[in-house]
Amino acid sequence: MASRPSRSFYIPQEIEPKWQKVWAERGVMKADDGSPKPKFYDLVMYPYPSGDLTVGHLRNYVMGDVLARMKRMQGFEVLHPFGWDAFGLPAENAAMKRGGLHPRTWTLENIAKGKRELKIAGILYDWDREVISSEPDYYKWTQWLFLLMQERGLAYRAMAPVNWCPVDKTVLANEQVINGRCWRHPDVEVEKRDLEQWFLKITDYADRLLDDLKLLDKWPQKVRVMQTNWIGRSMGAEVDFPVDGHPDEMIRIYTTRPDTLFGATFMVLAPEHALVEKVTTEKHRARVREYVEQARKETEIERLSTERDKTGVATGGFAINPMNGEKIPIWVADYVLVTYGTGAIMAVPAHDERDFEFAGRYDLPIRHVIAAPGENAVLREAYEGPGVLVNSGPFNGLESSVAFEKICDWLESAGIGKRSVKYRLRDWLISRQRYWGAPIPVAGGAAGRVQAAAGGRVVRQHEVPQMRARRAARDGHDGHVHRLVVVLPALRQPA
Repeated sequence: MASRPSRSFYIPQEIEPKWQKVWAERGVMKADDGSPKPKFYDLVMYPYPSGDLTVGHLRNYVMGDVLARMKRMQGFEVLHPFGWDAFGLPAENAAMKRGGLHPRTWTLENIAKGKRELKIAGILYDWDREVISSEPDYYKWTQWLFLLMQERGLAYRAMAPVNWCPVDKTVLANEQVINGRCWRHPDVEVEKRDLEQWFLKITDYADRLLDDLKLLDKWPQKVRVMQTNWIGRSMGAEVDFPVDGHPDEMIRIYTTRPDTLFGATFMVLAPEHALVEKVTTEKHRARVREYVEQARKETEIERLSTERDKTGVATGGFAINPMNGEKIPIWVADYVLVTYGTGAIMAVPAHDERDFEFAGRYDLPIRHVIAAPGENAVLREAYEGPGVLVNSGPFNGLESSVAFEKICDWLESAGIGKRSVKYRLRDWLISRQRYWGAPIPVAGGAAGRVQAAAGGRVVRQHEVPQMRARRAARDGHDGHVHRLVVVLPALRQPA
């Protein structure tokens, strides 16, 4: 009698559980820190457990698993961990849609389901090293790092205009505002609000970030140029322009072209600038307020676009050019940002393209102060290059680079300006979570001061709802409540 041929086809329901059990019992992917083998760290992206895992997740994790297995067969001690990037607004919104379910409950249920599915797929991780970012045993380290940055002056609070979604009741990044509406709610118009925010002072590292780009010689040149422009270091001068009729007020501007100061024929304030209300006359107040309200609904990307017409309104106020004593009108325009420089500019239309366009639209004077070689007497466009100073009083005849230094020396000796370095890079606003986010480990002290609470402890997420009620009663909204939490002294040196 002929023997039955062995079965050669694959039945996952029979084969997979058998070998998965063997792998688990043998601890195939448990990494040994003390192993003499060469080490290999295979880290994959941790998923957001705000919903189900998808085929897209599986494609990513299968590739990581193949790499881990190959390296193990090549004789490496492989560390292949897994975890869950578990905080975030999507998880909170998903929980709210399920009858007010607590986001922690929803998150942990999704984690349990996702973990089960990954094991069914046969993907091998060192599950002893699993991390869940929404659990205190993980976010205590986030808090420790935050306290360390605060102690070193790298974490601070400040008022800032932010994009506010009235549905999610949270702050949006500029990239999350699309055509003035929330990316999650296309029918909802985003508001601009001035809120006290937490920032990390990344600008302290701007020079190091810029200088170290040269060490990345294997990076594409295009990427390095983009990074250079993103950091945006510039050399210039800060100059104070007195406000006519307000002897105690100055408008401080930053310019990279102090050699063009004599060409300033008007000033422009950002709509959010603190002096807008003060310098605006009663005759112009209604129009200015209307314009400011409209500008605050626009994103910075929209306001800086070179494809849109420059708009603005006169305030009726005047500033004094400190170089020649001339009174020049103060305008408000959306192409000036309060978050860059000082939130105010001196407008030199003869030598700045944006100012030239603006001056032409509103029939403002244009004064030529830099003569280019072979230049015609009539300016048909702004000349932004170097040249020889004209119409510039005692500095006439100086070449631009020489005049830059001479004028900066004069400003500093007169006490009305100083040399300055500015960056396009801005400090990182981190207050973008509503509730389901890592608690910042500080509390509001007397008179609104931020302080570490002596004898404090970690505030767990389940305690934050009581803080929500207190914050809502005080501020009229419950945004950023998890930012008001208490320091755990032990976090300064976690075990």
